[in-house]
Amino acid sequence: MSVWDLFIAMTRAGLLGYGGGPSTIPLIRAEVVERYNWLTDQEFTDAIAIANTLPGPIATKLSAFVGFKVAGVFGALSALFGMVAPTAIAVILLLKLLLTFKDSPYLKGLINAVRPVVVVLLLQTAWQSSQGGTFLDWKPIAIGVAAALAIFWLKIDAVYVIIAAMVLGVIFFRPAV
Repeated sequence: MSVWDLFIAMTRAGLLGYGGGPSTIPLIRAEVVERYNWLTDQEFTDAIAIANTLPGPIATKLSAFVGFKVAGVFGALSALFGMVAPTAIAVILLLKLLLTFKDSPYLKGLINAVRPVVVVLLLQTAWQSSQGGTFLDWKPIAIGVAAALAIFWLKIDAVYVIIAAMVLGVIFFRPAV
């Protein structure tokens, strides 16, 4: 394993992650869990949970976490650069092209066709993350249902729901000492 592998893995995920951070999660998972075996599914799920508690884009937090775990500070920098740099360069180069064709029915059709694929990729990640045994107990299921109700029905900001889940985690999920 090298920092170059981290850079390439995150570059692949970053370039193919249409729609922003959440759509890159399954792509990052494919690289770090399936292709390189740097993390287990449970470790990846834990990394997502930790990353969601911090401010900022999920993709950069996940890439930095994976890079640090695999190769320390240089690994984190390499993975982060791999996630951010190619997309930033592509945006700069393609900005004029996108502005020129922003009203194109072909571009609008392309975007409309890709959106459902992103939703399916997110559902796939959620399903695979739940397979680690976390959801075999009633407590995580109850927290998940409560979080869904709070976000979708009560319209509570996700930040507050995450903080509440963290508090519940400290109360109900800490190992016995």
